[in-house]
Amino acid sequence: MKKLIALAAFVGLSVWLVGFLHDAGQFKDINPHFAGQCDIIPGVVGAEDISFVPGSSIALVSGYDRRITQQGQDVNGGIFAYNLENKKFTKISPPLADFRPHGISLYQMPNGQPRVFVINHSQGGHAVNIFDLIDDKLELFKTIKGPGLISPNDLVAVGPEQFYVSNDHKYLAGVMRLLEDYLSLKLSSVVYFDGQDSKNILSGIGYANGINVSTDGKTVYLSALTQGLVNIYARQSNNELSLMQSIDSGTGVDNIELDENGDLWIGAHPKLLAFVGHAKDREKLAPSQVLKVSVSDGVYKVQEVLLDSGALLSASSVGAVKGNRLLVGAVFDEKILDCVLPMQLTAF
Repeated sequence: MKKLIALAAFVGLSVWLVGFLHDAGQFKDINPHFAGQCDIIPGVVGAEDISFVPGSSIALVSGYDRRITQQGQDVNGGIFAYNLENKKFTKISPPLADFRPHGISLYQMPNGQPRVFVINHSQGGHAVNIFDLIDDKLELFKTIKGPGLISPNDLVAVGPEQFYVSNDHKYLAGVMRLLEDYLSLKLSSVVYFDGQDSKNILSGIGYANGINVSTDGKTVYLSALTQGLVNIYARQSNNELSLMQSIDSGTGVDNIELDENGDLWIGAHPKLLAFVGHAKDREKLAPSQVLKVSVSDGVYKVQEVLLDSGALLSASSVGAVKGNRLLVGAVFDEKILDCVLPMQLTAF
């Protein structure tokens, strides 16, 4: 009887291990490809998120050196403006004492002024800093903290002080945090902030990550990294979200950006364990991937636009597009990619 129990346990463990490795992309072949041309642009460390300022040739880049922090050193990050014309970075965030930016989102105020929402993993606790972009500089408008910011990853602004935020974990440390990752437990969430209070909107998601909203504000997109899903939600008048469709991307989807046509561009991690290895050791490369999700009459088509072994850029987290330019950022690297898209992928 003991032998049967041991055999059953071994078989069960083997089945779980194979499934886990499959879902993590361990068996994937990485055949690098991109139909355009990319330039390596150094200057910002850990450009985890990138968003274009509407009506301009400027992209805002969230930069933060996570490796130094992991080594116990205190370091501030920043928000940088990247100019498509001269390919240069300019730091535009104010000299805050405790600023470790992650996901960012831009909101166009009624007067046309951009407002920038930034997740800040400050030592004093997770926060969302809201800035006004005035004369090419960010001025702090408001800082929001609260119990809804559990493990914030990305956010999308839907009003002057209103936003949705993805919490990629329920547990912050310990055994449950490890189980959440390695058993792909669906415990993460999405919270809505109305400017004063927070409300849990979604739960039961496998590593809620990138989040964005359609141009008309009626549809919310959310990536579930460990599930490999891009979830499409209808946004209700009371700000609740109703699931309309889940797109199986077959990869570890990260941040979501929209181009001028309303199509989605997603940075992704095709080999999640390689990403984990890269997070611990910069010499271990992690593949980079960018997907385009085209939207036509409610039908979504997934296309792999860029795939790299990690030699050009490791651990891509975002792909942002304007016209024929694609900017690719990564969680740890000291550079971004500035790519020219082929004509058939250009957003106009």
